[in-house]
Amino acid sequence: MEQIQIIESFSPEETLELGRTMGRNACPGDVYTLIGDLGVGKTVFTQGIAEGLEIDEAICSPTFTIVQVYEEGRMPFYHFDVYRIGDIEEMDEIGYEDYFYGEGLCMIEWANLIEEILPSNRKEITIEKDLEKGFDYRRITIKEIG
Repeated sequence: MEQIQIIESFSPEETLELGRTMGRNACPGDVYTLIGDLGVGKTVFTQGIAEGLEIDEAICSPTFTIVQVYEEGRMPFYHFDVYRIGDIEEMDEIGYEDYFYGEGLCMIEWANLIEEILPSNRKEITIEKDLEKGFDYRRITIKEIG
């Protein structure tokens, strides 16, 4: 059964804090998918997740490497950015199943591009802007799937 939670963020700091909270509450084997246009705050949110996992290393989007692995937190953090995936077979080549079903938290940006291989149990996080509510306003929808 799907559970849906909607959070309103009015600043990058609030978005970061939501990520921190989710990182603190994450369990080994969790998969978070992250969907949102360029510039909505996916990286800020992901930086919060990493802080919640007690990772001190700088977090940036792994756009050109597809996956970045961080091992030094309280559990491994597998950060995917599949924006540049040309073919789903590229995911096989990097051994995505080891990450998706591994012992850490797996975060997948642009997950809608690889929908057919996503785990059935995941948290789907969508970040959207609404300029009528302010430049820094974000509507963050968290759906528990599976």
